[in-house]
Amino acid sequence: MNCPACGASVLPNHAFCEQCGSPLGPPASCTACGGEIADGYCAECGLRAPAATDHVELVLDSGAAGASDRGLRHSRNQDAMALGEAEGRVIAVVCDGVSQSPRPETASTLAAQTGVAILAEELKAGSGQETATRAAYARAARAVAELGTSADDAPACTYVSAVAGPELVTVGWVGDSRAYWLPDDGTAVLLTDDDVATAGVLTAWLGADARNAGCRAIGFVPDAPGLLMVCTDGLWGYLDDPVSFRAAVPIDGARALVHHALASGGRDNITVVLIPVRRAS
Repeated sequence: MNCPACGASVLPNHAFCEQCGSPLGPPASCTACGGEIADGYCAECGLRAPAATDHVELVLDSGAAGASDRGLRHSRNQDAMALGEAEGRVIAVVCDGVSQSPRPETASTLAAQTGVAILAEELKAGSGQETATRAAYARAARAVAELGTSADDAPACTYVSAVAGPELVTVGWVGDSRAYWLPDDGTAVLLTDDDVATAGVLTAWLGADARNAGCRAIGFVPDAPGLLMVCTDGLWGYLDDPVSFRAAVPIDGARALVHHALASGGRDNITVVLIPVRRAS
């Protein structure tokens, strides 16, 4: 199979070109056997066709941008992201579905969308950024918990949110999805602290079986221009120096980061959001 935009050979059953980033769309026939695609699967061999969520890109008028990709080893994208703007500030939520739980992609999508909606609602109502961050997390956590029907049926996900204005950046999180500050000049700063025990086992998450009482939140006052990056472990597990991937246009940087994770093995779903932060003059 070849990319219609650049002609490069692309991976079977994948939704975008690894060379130029162009979306490929669902194939007209099975990429493995040529059989007819019905309800997302090949009617002949059963192979899953690419889904719309396999590769997603979002760009705001402010320049903030995000990219999310299924990766090379998962059958579906269990990550989710949502972006918005409210009261002159950019808001974002990134979530990673817990693979060991049922319907993890449902949990992550609901949490991301709920989180951004409540962040916007709270900021428009005059809430401070930390208050809005905690309120949005609480609503998202409740929404995900309500997906569970029993102890054995509890969809779960991680959660990291960002509110970025010219004077203050606020980050809230539960789990091992992260936020970084990438200054225009200087080294990257990790703003979050993973909720994990030994061997990377999660100690906090969103879901009906979650034991954590709330998210952690911090405020950060940037002293210079830069980018706020929020991402899942499918990206940060491959990064030694996030600053080296910064780009003048955030969507270019987001694509470069996703492509780096894919080239490094792509063992997990990959999601990254980049938000430009410029001090008020």
